[in-house]
Amino acid sequence: MAQTQNHTKASKAKKIDELSLELRQWKSSFRFMRDEITFIEHLLNSYAFQPNTPNLFERLSDYLDRIKKVTIKAIDVKAAILQYEKELGGMMECMTDDCYEDYCTKHNRIKAETADCLEDFHNLKSEIFNYAGGILKRRKPDHT
Repeated sequence: MAQTQNHTKASKAKKIDELSLELRQWKSSFRFMRDEITFIEHLLNSYAFQPNTPNLFERLSDYLDRIKKVTIKAIDVKAAILQYEKELGGMMECMTDDCYEDYCTKHNRIKAETADCLEDFHNLKSEIFNYAGGILKRRKPDHT
């Protein structure tokens, strides 16, 4: 039989506020990530690179494919965040410690998925910028 809940309404409300704040931070990170992905896709599809760079097309195609994969992963994680956010209000009605802990466990799982997704994106972004920075076309100075 499940234990009777030891959490007061005030402690639950405080915990829900903490979890909600973290959810909002995750959602903000994903919105920023979406904007960065848009920029990176435009960069990779532009004509801003030295055309004589070895394997340029292959590298850019690989980066675009990897951006698509991280975007799909982000969509899945965001969907889990939104679903969890809808369910979070039910935490106030928890009558047992097990129920309360289920919410915390789910939160920690989504937190780990979010961190993993954002880290994958940041690593890919760094790799792309390091590569692209070395092969961008240089503007010739205007000698007028």
